[in-house]
Amino acid sequence: MAKLASDGLDRILTLELVRVTERAAVAAARLRGRGDEKAADQVAVDAMRSELNRLPIDGTVVIGEGERDEAPMLYIGEEVGTKDGPEVDIALDPLEGTTICAKNLPNSLAVIAIAEKGSLLYAPDVYMDKIAIGPGYPAGIIDIDAPAADNLDRLAKAKGVPVGEITACILDRPRHARLIEEVRATGAAIRLIGDGDVAGVIHTTDPDETGIDIYIGIGGAPEGVLAAAALRCIGGQMQGRLQLNTDDKVARAKKMGIDDPDKIYQMDEMARGDVLFAATGVTDGNLLSGVRFARDFVQTHTIVMRSSSRTVREIKAKHQDLEKF
Repeated sequence: MAKLASDGLDRILTLELVRVTERAAVAAARLRGRGDEKAADQVAVDAMRSELNRLPIDGTVVIGEGERDEAPMLYIGEEVGTKDGPEVDIALDPLEGTTICAKNLPNSLAVIAIAEKGSLLYAPDVYMDKIAIGPGYPAGIIDIDAPAADNLDRLAKAKGVPVGEITACILDRPRHARLIEEVRATGAAIRLIGDGDVAGVIHTTDPDETGIDIYIGIGGAPEGVLAAAALRCIGGQMQGRLQLNTDDKVARAKKMGIDDPDKIYQMDEMARGDVLFAATGVTDGNLLSGVRFARDFVQTHTIVMRSSSRTVREIKAKHQDLEKF
């Protein structure tokens, strides 16, 4: 079994990872606006699995499409790659925002993160309470246990603006009704999103471009780990706490090595070591354009990052070998 090189993940993998999300994004994009979430998700999964199995890695999916061996999906525990490279953990979402894609709304992505073995939080597929901001702020600005008003006030002071100039991104869900009221009571603005909270967290890293300063609320734990991986590469702060509110969820978490159901995870506890992250736009969004289909080529827009070098690459590619897609 191949072992990890002493200098971390091979930087060549950074660009090879782009092909994985490109392939998934193109497959899903062919079903944009067709109203069939399951079909779009399935073709994205199939495309991502196929491309992952070409990579020179000995990979294990730790954040995937399910906790058991569900044959059609990239399940937690599935092994991928050629086995000829480093041992790595993989977190993925072949189609982040299945409903978004089915309705052809903004910010649907194909997303993946790869890290050194044992570096990504091995979490069950449950909800996670999250709070995140981008880089450039002193440590300790956000506190997941503090009232929304306190977090917004501290962020505004650190940014040097009134709270009224802060915008929070929140998933549009009934469970967030009270949170939305609390945020609006401060005078801050809210960007409600229907799905896609990985994108929501990433958007905090460039508020001048996206208009989003902070992400708050409850979303999926798998998406939380993926978002933490992205922030590890770009910079920022994030906290998360798993919503283990039933005996079954506590038991599932314990099987994955989580003994404290109330633990607050910092960003570096969700994604440690050398991390690679890639996301390709399926539909148009704030940071990434969606897949474009032309007569003679397919165009994709991808962001790929590495934590050890803090390198962020934006890749717009024209694929003229249409048979590969």
